[in-house]
Amino acid sequence: MVMDQTLTTWMQRLLRQADRAGDSGEVPVAAVILDPEGRAIGWGVNQRERQQDPLGHAELLALRQAARLRGDWRFNGHTLLVTLEPCPMCAGALVQARMGRVVYGARDPKRGALGSCLNLASSESAHHHMDVVAGLLGEECREQLQSWFGRRRQSHGMQAAPARED
Repeated sequence: MVMDQTLTTWMQRLLRQADRAGDSGEVPVAAVILDPEGRAIGWGVNQRERQQDPLGHAELLALRQAARLRGDWRFNGHTLLVTLEPCPMCAGALVQARMGRVVYGARDPKRGALGSCLNLASSESAHHHMDVVAGLLGEECREQLQSWFGRRRQSHGMQAAPARED
């Protein structure tokens, strides 16, 4: 599998890609699939707004590209890196694709499906279990998202939601 320094370098690239997606009005999330030798075989940034596609998540776009390139939908031994913890839809697709490992930056306490809200990677109902590494450059990824949403609220005259007291 790909080494830690290589993963950090890739995550830094993803943060730059996510910035560009955010500048175009998309939620700033980027993903890449690496083959076992560490080569990128699929990229994606969120494109729900641009494509008006509810399936336009970075992870799904990277999966589609990598599957076309490889001529195979199975990704045992491969690694997906993404700046935000995958949602249930994307985590389910990663299980279906038999992804070997998922490395993500920021946790998603509201919708995260690889450990925050639920964990589809280790669910008894899953036919495939993948390794999950959470928090690679997590602070930078979290700050990027918070800053983007803050600017968006400000430009739309919206206020941040009050903190929940559970």
